[in-house]
Amino acid sequence: MSRIGKRPIPVPKGVTVQMTDGQVKVKGPKGESAYPMPSLVSVELAADKIQLKADYQNNKDASRLMGTAHARITNMVTGVATGFTKKLQLVGVGYRAAIAGATMELALGFSKPIKYAIPSGNKAQVDNNTLITLTSHDNVLLGQTAADLRSLRPPEPYQGKGVMYENEKIRRKAGKTGKK
Repeated sequence: MSRIGKRPIPVPKGVTVQMTDGQVKVKGPKGESAYPMPSLVSVELAADKIQLKADYQNNKDASRLMGTAHARITNMVTGVATGFTKKLQLVGVGYRAAIAGATMELALGFSKPIKYAIPSGNKAQVDNNTLITLTSHDNVLLGQTAADLRSLRPPEPYQGKGVMYENEKIRRKAGKTGKK
């Protein structure tokens, strides 16, 4: 039995939850999200909370699916109510970013700048040419976008240059030393 899945999910004011065609749809001031529910998990909607139930007797995977569904729905409710934010930092000489419309242009030490199309549902902002702030109501899409940007130039351990999350600690390595 999933301990997390048994907890009720509180629904804040201004957020509406609907169950249609096997999908949970959540709408709020920041946007709207949908999640297809697994067949082994059922949803009970109340005015201010969501309760999940699973069929444990017939399937062993029901508990795992219930915990996953609980986490996804909780993230959806939080996302449409308050939103999520991730910050990326560009570290390196000449590394900079600029936004033009729905594309981000990144100079990361390559011969040509990289153009990255910002997915719909995400908003990006650049401060001081080196700090990228991503915001979205969808936690999964936001994390994937941040991971895609980081993969363009992952931080390297010798000089510490690259695209990294704001408070990420990079394990630094000592470089080669000369003969003595």
